[in-house]
Amino acid sequence: MKKVFRRLIAAVLLVVLAVAVGTLVPRPLFSPSRAAEPAAQRRVLLLSNPIHTDIAIPLSEDTRAAFAFLGRSGVPVTDPGAQWLVLGWGGRAFYLETPTWADLKPLPVFRALTIDSSVMHVDIAGGIDEGHPAVMPFDLGPLEFQRLLTFIQTSFIRQAGEVAVVPDAGYGDYDRFFEANGYFNAFAGCNTWTAAALRAAGLRTGLWNPLPQTLTLSLKLFN
Repeated sequence: MKKVFRRLIAAVLLVVLAVAVGTLVPRPLFSPSRAAEPAAQRRVLLLSNPIHTDIAIPLSEDTRAAFAFLGRSGVPVTDPGAQWLVLGWGGRAFYLETPTWADLKPLPVFRALTIDSSVMHVDIAGGIDEGHPAVMPFDLGPLEFQRLLTFIQTSFIRQAGEVAVVPDAGYGDYDRFFEANGYFNAFAGCNTWTAAALRAAGLRTGLWNPLPQTLTLSLKLFN
């Protein structure tokens, strides 16, 4: 019993060390040049909850055009009241079957902790309070902003040139789920996807950020 207990403690300490290193070691190691005229910068938002992060893209003429393919699939990106396009990546079972904590079931949790196919979740939002503790704003230059859009666009699986909607899946009237590239597991989850998207935009994150808390901390430390 003591041997099992020691192994358990060692495993917990190893995970804690991995999370600490993943948070405190920057990726990329050296800061890239991010020179851009303030007038040309575009604001994006990182939205966090206790276990998940999303990226909010401002809806303007160019971004509505860039994500017109979502409009053809039922996401009202051209709605005049929509100010933000909110996107996230995650495990199929947990994402689709757990709209609230009250809906938590054992099988989606098991799939999330092992391996699962992935989906993109897309929603629209009106005004977002940038001063809210769960919101972290960033200003990107034109090239950085375009790289972020490209990263997000290539996360969708396409069939005959169109994104693949998950039938009859959504939390409300305006959001949709789409088939996504990549596989979800406990080590490469929704928050590591968000971190990779932000790195594509020229921001620095921690080396490995499986949790929203470690991702937001690393972003504060290195940007």
